[in-house]
Amino acid sequence: HVKLLVFYLSDDGNPKESSPFINSSADLDVEKNLQYDGNNMALFEEEMDTSPMVSSLLSTLANYSNLPTGSKEHEEAENNEDGTRPPSKKPLGTLMGVYLPCIQNILGVILFLRMTWMVGVGGVLGSFVIVFMCCSTTMLTAISMSAIATNGVVPAGGSYYMISRSLGPEFGGAVGICFYLGTTFAGAMYILGCIEILLIYIVPQAAIFEIEGLEGPEAELALLNNMRVYGTIVLSFMALVVFVGVKYVNKLALVFLACVILSIVAVYAGVIKTAIDPPVFPVCLLGNRTLSSKSYDVCAKVIEIENNTVTTKLWTSFCDSDTLNATCDEYFINNNVTEIQGIPGIASGILAENLFGNYLEKGVILEKRGLDSNMDPDSTTTNSNPYILADITSFFTLLVGIYFPSVTGIMAGSNRSGDLRDAQKSIPIGTIAAILTTSIVYISAVVLFGACIEGVVLRDKFGEGVNGNLVLGTLAWPSPWVIVFGSFFSTCGAGLQSLTGAPRLLQAISRDGIIPFLRVFGHGKANGEPTWALLLTAGICEIGIIIASLDAVAPILSMFFLMCYMFVNLACALQTLLRTPNWRPRFKFYHWALSFLGMSLCLSLMFICSWYYAIAAMGIATCIYKYIEFCGAEKEWGDGIRGISLSAARFALMRLEEGPPHTKNWRPQILVLVSVDAEQNVEQPRLLSLTNQLKAGKGLTIVGTSVQGTFLDNYTEAQRADQSLRKLMETERVKGFSQVVISSNLRDGTSHLIQVGGLGGLKHNTVMVSWPHNWKQPECHQQFRNFIEVVRETTIASLALMVPKNICNYPSNGERFTEGHIDVWWIVHDGGMLVLLPFLLRQHKVWRKCKMRIFTVAQMCDNSIQMKKSLITFLYQLRIDAVVEVVEMHDSDMSEYTYGKTLIMEQRSQILKQMHLTKNEMEREIQSITDSSRGSIRRKTPSTLRAQQSVEEAAGIAEKIAEEEVKTTLLIKNTSTPTSPTGVTSHTVSAGGATAAKNIKSAETGKNLSATTQEANKNMKPEWENLKQTDLRRMHTAVRLNEVIIKKSKEAKLVLLNMPGPPKDREGNENYMEFLEVLTEGLNRVLLVRGGGREVITIYS
Repeated sequence: HVKLLVFYLSDDGNPKESSPFINSSADLDVEKNLQYDGNNMALFEEEMDTSPMVSSLLSTLANYSNLPTGSKEHEEAENNEDGTRPPSKKPLGTLMGVYLPCIQNILGVILFLRMTWMVGVGGVLGSFVIVFMCCSTTMLTAISMSAIATNGVVPAGGSYYMISRSLGPEFGGAVGICFYLGTTFAGAMYILGCIEILLIYIVPQAAIFEIEGLEGPEAELALLNNMRVYGTIVLSFMALVVFVGVKYVNKLALVFLACVILSIVAVYAGVIKTAIDPPVFPVCLLGNRTLSSKSYDVCAKVIEIENNTVTTKLWTSFCDSDTLNATCDEYFINNNVTEIQGIPGIASGILAENLFGNYLEKGVILEKRGLDSNMDPDSTTTNSNPYILADITSFFTLLVGIYFPSVTGIMAGSNRSGDLRDAQKSIPIGTIAAILTTSIVYISAVVLFGACIEGVVLRDKFGEGVNGNLVLGTLAWPSPWVIVFGSFFSTCGAGLQSLTGAPRLLQAISRDGIIPFLRVFGHGKANGEPTWALLLTAGICEIGIIIASLDAVAPILSMFFLMCYMFVNLACALQTLLRTPNWRPRFKFYHWALSFLGMSLCLSLMFICSWYYAIAAMGIATCIYKYIEFCGAEKEWGDGIRGISLSAARFALMRLEEGPPHTKNWRPQILVLVSVDAEQNVEQPRLLSLTNQLKAGKGLTIVGTSVQGTFLDNYTEAQRADQSLRKLMETERVKGFSQVVISSNLRDGTSHLIQVGGLGGLKHNTVMVSWPHNWKQPECHQQFRNFIEVVRETTIASLALMVPKNICNYPSNGERFTEGHIDVWWIVHDGGMLVLLPFLLRQHKVWRKCKMRIFTVAQMCDNSIQMKKSLITFLYQLRIDAVVEVVEMHDSDMSEYTYGKTLIMEQRSQILKQMHLTKNEMEREIQSITDSSRGSIRRKTPSTLRAQQSVEEAAGIAEKIAEEEVKTTLLIKNTSTPTSPTGVTSHTVSAGGATAAKNIKSAETGKNLSATTQEANKNMKPEWENLKQTDLRRMHTAVRLNEVIIKKSKEAKLVLLNMPGPPKDREGNENYMEFLEVLTEGLNRVLLVRGGGREVITIYS
């Protein structure tokens, strides 16, 4: 037992009521003071703005009313136009609010017009199976619906509201539209039933297209055309009635319900009467063939009048004249005419004859089973007009599709939930009781019809053999006209109800805003009447009228209703299995297994009725689902699909923990590190463009940034940064997650993102960070230090790294390259990232037209011809199309440019070390460097002017570090051309063995380089004497590689290059950045890549 204790405390002992969460901010302080004037609850007064007192909450809930925008509200609005307030209406109970409306909606046109035909064609057993399946489906659906309807307050909207709030806006919108279409086509079916009763049984003379004298397709076409004309007229009249005011429809609802109940009572009374005194409805048979009442006046070939034999009307129907010696139909001559009783009665034992089905092909003559006839197998029927023919080909699945609409209507109670006194009690009881009642009616009707009515009469769909009477009417007491008029008015009422309910359902969907193109249908008259929705409903209903056949329209609406019921069962099953905390229905007699059984029955019945209609209905629902998913408004309704997503995500994450992905499944899961400005806007938006081009929506993407400060003080800035990231991700169409970390410094924040990004097995394996373009500026020295720390951390964590340089020059997602190359400089193998990335980029439309070229470098000891062949074979096995080129790099002397560049780098590095000294110490240090440099310059000859310029550049850096980058650029421009080493060659190896022989003769590269360096030392300039050999070798490599890359890939759209590893000690950070700068100098777009230490591409399938 759970006890809820609520305390009401005040100074005077009286409870105080307040609802601060609905008060204006101006009254908040006054309300708070009144609430806590006695200090009894002063401990909680600081939380008053967000957490109201329980007393206030309960007071607000006590005054809460849930009035749906339904037909009653429209009626009240119309009555209110004169300014008078209508009297308050008493809420409805279970009987009037749920039970009787469900009875009225379930019992309808199919019972009166097709039930007897279904029993005759399908047999009592077959019809019982159909009724039992359909009624079981609706009963299971009602159980699921009762659980959902009692799980809290259900506003007006019925099944649409329940499904959308349980399964989300996508499923809700799709099923809501299907339910709307089903209700609309139901209106068309009721109107067609109404016209059928009118033209066939009440006033056949009103037919515009005459049927008399026609047979076969011509008669069928004339009947359909009559249905279309009169159906359109009746539809227009009903739409006008609904437009003028639904109050008339509501007032007539009880009249229509009375007609239904009276008709059913008349049928049961007639059944009882057949046991005592069966009605006289003779049926005339020729042999075993049933004759139409219009083809005879007397059921005989000839009659005796005053001792004279006179032919009858039947004779003239089969003979060419009315004389006894006329030429007659062979079957007519060989068989006798007999008359049987159409309604033999419940005690006649006819049930045994009607027990099994008798399915007919279209155009086949109705025959009585068990009766012999003389027929020549080779003869053909010369005149089929006197006979009763099957109008359609019948089979079991067709009967299911035609019958199912007669069990729909179970949502009538839930649609009125706002008008009920206690919806959570009335809806389950009323709906289930109504389904039990109607199921008993239908099952008993199947048995009683088979036990009372002759089989040929049951199969006579339009009563042609019983003087054109409605077959069910022949069984009714006291007169067939009770059923005729009762069914006519009930179908009229059901049609009006459909035209009233369908527009309001469409209006509810439109006002939810989940389907953008339907928003116009959410508007209407001043009182809320859905005018535009009514027009659309009438237009769709006209489609059903044009079809004109009740038997063709019924399976269509069966599809839509079955789909709706299927998702009601699915919603209940999911909520039960997921055990969501809010799933606490008052109706306890449900189980997920029952819901799944109901869902399976619905799906089975859809394909049993008509597989092509089922596929079409599912296609419509799928299109609406995808449309809402991509274009619809995002709604968070706490639906079950979100719960499924969470469960599936948890399961998948647990599976991912089992081990790293196979090489075949490896793809870059990118953590994009961006920086934000003071306004929390992203500074490098093109990083996300490149991410989108690499990912194309696949895999994991995390866009992260760090905000400097503390969590308590800077949480608002972090929220703004997160919103900025999300907005940019949406603009660039990057599918992924944003993550903002608050840290005391940006270095630690970036480190935290690298460490904790992702969840479980769904973690990033690649980091993308932009190149720090202003790293040479003194105020940005911390920026490049952070960058190098990121490189080190990714190396330690075995993460791949991508560093796009000149990111502002990268293309946006809207640009297109019509030609060009993506060049890959594959110098060292680090898992194949360099080969995989261009392939991924070329999947995107920006890079699709670019060709891929792969360059690799051959040393003196390498066989370049064999290298090229092996690389081509390797790429072929990888299924990657690329042009292969092997570049030879021979040994050469270090150029003066290399020495000068290294000297500048080391002088700059030495100067930057002084940044941490005091101002005076820094000035003294710079002065000493400058003096030593100038002293060395005095010892130089004019031939060494270029080296002197290098030293003067270093002195200039010492005097003004901010101008160093410009001066270095000038030095490079003045130095590179005349002093570039002449020994450097780079070319594609051609066929032949000369180059290979030269490569074989070469010695070890490292020893040669040392020897060359020692030989160069003989001409060493004094200022070069103290340069580190390690820095010289690295600068030499960077300069030579840059020259080769510039020569081959100057015009490439993108150059991908192996990124060298960072120095192990932090003292070489500045030199490392200089090496990378020299390596990539002169290139427009460069993507530096470091592998993560594992293979990411494989030749195996």
